[in-house]
Amino acid sequence: MVWNICSLLSKTFKYSMELVHRHFIIHKPFGMVSQFITNTTKKKLLGELHDFPEGTMAIGRLDEDSEGLLLLTTDGKMSELVRSKKVEKEYYAQVDGMITPEAITLMKNGVEIGIRSEKYTTLPCKVFALAENPNFAPRTKKIRDERHGPTCWISITVTEGKFRQVRKMTAAAGFPTLRLFRVRIGKIHLNDLKPGEVMEVESLEV
Repeated sequence: MVWNICSLLSKTFKYSMELVHRHFIIHKPFGMVSQFITNTTKKKLLGELHDFPEGTMAIGRLDEDSEGLLLLTTDGKMSELVRSKKVEKEYYAQVDGMITPEAITLMKNGVEIGIRSEKYTTLPCKVFALAENPNFAPRTKKIRDERHGPTCWISITVTEGKFRQVRKMTAAAGFPTLRLFRVRIGKIHLNDLKPGEVMEVESLEV
């Protein structure tokens, strides 16, 4: 009887320990893919930033050229929540040229982009021009010379996450993206995290 109780307590303790998930907030730098494994050995991977526990997954992805806020977790349910339309994702995009009110309205109302060789109209979203340029560190790879014309920064907040969606939206509106940062996911902000910096948190309060 005593042995059965001890065995049950041991299994209960082990099970409770398995339910303790870990969560991370990182600033993904330019030139790194949002993966731990890739078929291309020359790619920089997330595992280079930190000794993440087994089972850690990136919640959504930023493409190799994009920078900024990326959430990681060992909790699949949390990953599903963050990727859902319930949670806003805000991006700062440096675009080619000075954005026009017409282009902003077009993206706000939904713009037609290509997804896997099919046409798709994006959902209505929030778009506005930034009054001041964000104070981001210079990119490790220069974008272009100023002699090629002016650029400006805009904020785009979406609730969906199609492949390269923000880049495709600005291009469809006539203003290709030159540099792209994700600065907010729900209530979580990039704040002062430096490129490549990792911060472990108790929970992801999105």
